[in-house]
Amino acid sequence: MWLLYLVIYQLLYLLVDQDILLASPAQILSSLVRLHREPGFYYAAAATLGRIVLGFIAGMTTGTVLAILTVRFELAKMMLLPIIQGIRATPIASFIILALVWIQGSRVPVFIVFLMVVPIVWANISEGIQHIDHDLLEMVHAFRLPFSRRLRLLYIPSVAPYFLSAAVSGLGFAWKAGISAEVLSTPLFSLGGRIYESKIYLETADLFALTIVVIVLSVLLEKGFMKLIQRISRHFHLPVFLAERNVRGRAD
Repeated sequence: MWLLYLVIYQLLYLLVDQDILLASPAQILSSLVRLHREPGFYYAAAATLGRIVLGFIAGMTTGTVLAILTVRFELAKMMLLPIIQGIRATPIASFIILALVWIQGSRVPVFIVFLMVVPIVWANISEGIQHIDHDLLEMVHAFRLPFSRRLRLLYIPSVAPYFLSAAVSGLGFAWKAGISAEVLSTPLFSLGGRIYESKIYLETADLFALTIVVIVLSVLLEKGFMKLIQRISRHFHLPVFLAERNVRGRAD
């Protein structure tokens, strides 16, 4: 299948016949090889990964805490709901431009990722908490189970599908938002900054090569995250794997 796509792309390149508009597969491959030989490329990739992962972890943590607060306390819901809805409705570009005014350029991607992940996590975790079986809640309270056992036996298994859905959706969105923020803020070491430079200097082959790198890293990051979740749930004997059946459907 990939070979078919490659042939179609080569035919499209021959039809366009403009290297500035569309690079050939050979040119893109040459750019990928050249990037592989540049030490600065790996610094840029590592820095981009670090920024996005940091913003993602902060967003997941904050979104989970806000979900618990808004479900548990009506006052917290009244105060935080308009803010979260405002964040969800505002275009990413607007936040990036505002962030460039407020904070240092290298921190903009972290802030944007954090800001984009929080509403996704909040919505999913809130729904998961609200869908906990009330009969089971009454039963664990009737038996006066300690909070640690309630957390392990009821809360975590019930909310796990929603957590995984939030994590998968949030990670994909975080990656796109982080790269977009880097393109506009152009930190010193960043894939987004190099994408912007390739556009400015009309280096189309580099632009395609960097885009391929971004896609590959996004896929690897998601797979690595799912592997981490699996190992953690195996270690603590948590039934998180049952949630994976519903994760893709909820994420879509």
